[in-house]
Amino acid sequence: MVKIQELLDDANPAEARIMKHFANRAGGFRPSAVRDVFEVAMRPGIISLAGGNPDLDLLPLDELGAMSARIIEKEGLEVLQYGSGAGLEELAELVCEFMKSEGSSPALEEIQMTAGSQMGLDLATKLFVNPGDVILAEGPTYTGALGTFEGYEADVRQVALDGDGLDPAAVREAIKAIQSEGKEVKFLYTIPNFQNPTGVTLSDDRREELTRICRELDVLIVEDNPYGQLSFDGLRHRSLHSYDPENVLYLGSFSKVFSPGVRVGWMVAPERVRKFLQIAGEAVTICPSVLSQRLVLGFMAEGMWEPHTRRTAALYKERCEAVLAACEKYMPEGTTWTTPSGGFFTWLTLPEGGKYADAADALAPAIENGVVFVPGSAFFETVDGKNPGANQLRIAFSSVEPSVLEEGVRRLAEVL
Repeated sequence: MVKIQELLDDANPAEARIMKHFANRAGGFRPSAVRDVFEVAMRPGIISLAGGNPDLDLLPLDELGAMSARIIEKEGLEVLQYGSGAGLEELAELVCEFMKSEGSSPALEEIQMTAGSQMGLDLATKLFVNPGDVILAEGPTYTGALGTFEGYEADVRQVALDGDGLDPAAVREAIKAIQSEGKEVKFLYTIPNFQNPTGVTLSDDRREELTRICRELDVLIVEDNPYGQLSFDGLRHRSLHSYDPENVLYLGSFSKVFSPGVRVGWMVAPERVRKFLQIAGEAVTICPSVLSQRLVLGFMAEGMWEPHTRRTAALYKERCEAVLAACEKYMPEGTTWTTPSGGFFTWLTLPEGGKYADAADALAPAIENGVVFVPGSAFFETVDGKNPGANQLRIAFSSVEPSVLEEGVRRLAEVL
């Protein structure tokens, strides 16, 4: 965590006068690695392999426009008003039905609607984690999660992923080691499906064992599943929540399949825990946006959800195949990458003895060559001055046409 004095070193006198009063946790809020390169990605001629954005071109905008107009006209006095802190009950009912496809059967009272799953992640950390408490996460993991955890002054430890996701035996070993230090692991944070940033999926045979180990060692699981609906083969993996609903907090999102702009997600937790999450959420937002929830409800209830999900998953599959083929064609010998079965990302590991030992050093030359990516170090905690992701990087393929993706990979490979 950055010390406050380090923040003051770059501040002008007017800024420093206020910033000297920052709480210690202010040094833990890290900027998003994607936001850092956002302006670069918008430059003419730059191909962005950085941002994990859904492609909204396939949305039925005419139908959505007509639906939105009907909602405002007929329900405007309700949807433009304050709503329940728990969220829209009708949408929560649809969420309960939707989750049956993943093997879960939550009760309506266990659903907490949120302003995106990022809010759910913040609420879980706020409710469970004291400064210095340990959070166990995948290595690498979602950079937005690291920012949240560090902002609440958590001690983040990471367990390396392999091609089948988290190894339950390695998780057990990590928990035991942390407990031997006299510390408590408050929860394990995992993205089991088409993980951000690696694209790796937790194998089915590991899911039950992982939940069993965490229950046995009294460690909660926070299951983040924003990409689970975007399987390339149309199959949905059974959720960790379905194996142990009393010990798994589930985070879901409509951002990746419908729209990130509406900022609607949900959490699943035992009823009494859910009520505490609601209270914590009301302290920030008062209530989730009623209008946004009603738009999502209409999108689902009026039959647009499933066809749109199938179309977008097929689109992302085509783009993923284009990236993998381009990596095979252009990347330097010894470079390896993951083969996702859904989602937005693939993960590259650079060869030993290559031009760049740290992918971050390749970023400026890549930008000069017309392509931008996110270095792997953004998805890891630095330990003893070393970052395990230094020789790795993330490629996002979700929002770029196949021919442009190929050219982007070619430009990146040229630099590497």
